[in-house]
Amino acid sequence: MNRRDVVRRVGAGLAALSVNKLASAHAVTAPKQRVLRIAHLTDIHMQPLIGAAKGFEKCLHHAQSLADKPDLIINGGDAIMEAHGRGKDSVSRQWRLYQDILRSENNLPLLSCVGNHDIWCRQETKVCFEAGRQWAMDEFQMAKRYYSIDRNGWHIIVLDSVQPKADGSWYTAHLDDEQVHWLEADLQATPTETPILVVSHIPILAACVFFDGQRFTDENWSIPARWMHSDTVRLTNLFHRHPNVKAALSGHIHLVDRVDYNGVSYFCNGAVSGAWWFGKYQHTAAGYAVVDLFDDGSVTNTYVTY
Repeated sequence: MNRRDVVRRVGAGLAALSVNKLASAHAVTAPKQRVLRIAHLTDIHMQPLIGAAKGFEKCLHHAQSLADKPDLIINGGDAIMEAHGRGKDSVSRQWRLYQDILRSENNLPLLSCVGNHDIWCRQETKVCFEAGRQWAMDEFQMAKRYYSIDRNGWHIIVLDSVQPKADGSWYTAHLDDEQVHWLEADLQATPTETPILVVSHIPILAACVFFDGQRFTDENWSIPARWMHSDTVRLTNLFHRHPNVKAALSGHIHLVDRVDYNGVSYFCNGAVSGAWWFGKYQHTAAGYAVVDLFDDGSVTNTYVTY
């Protein structure tokens, strides 16, 4: 090998190294791309009184008038004010008003989950509870009470967190065994490179539950299983086995918080109705969340007051 060969080979090696460095630098600095924008509207509590219809209409107009318009609305449950214990005519009026406003004021695709206020239950029995939940599902055009869809590179899982108690009386928050088995299979079937967003009405994990009412007495914090999932440990352990679970959205508490635990961000996103259409609830004004999902699995969640 003569000196000219050595120079030529060294030069070629340096050129290849430079190209590789440039490629690596480009890969690191390439900006992430937003692939889906969601308007998360929860706890609307529609009723024919106190300006609820006008408020819901205003919220829909606000979300659809954003300079960067959402691709999708997720209704987080409690769409109507109160079905539990009410007469059938009263519940029908609430649903009719909710549907009328959606038909006239919304042109975005809509996903829904069932909230506790959506379930008509005159007698506290399991049969009555399930019939009332089916009515809500029919109003939301839900074929199943829990389901998942793929959208723009993300997997979205919608859960049913409102369950009757063992004796059939009013609700508690957890996933029944049938739903847990389905969730385990759904997570297992989702490719590891596909990021996952979980939606429930009641928070799986939240900090705001400690501030909803008088929760500290006799040197103990007391969080009812109607405020937050009683199976939090089971679900967070399950999510830990699937690192592509990136975030979870909820409502129910009418307060706003974010809890980052074990690689998952849990967002409780206030209420469209605020304090049930009477201004702020504690420090949280009526609003909704703009949730941006990116191609690298990251999430931004911004609470917007309208």
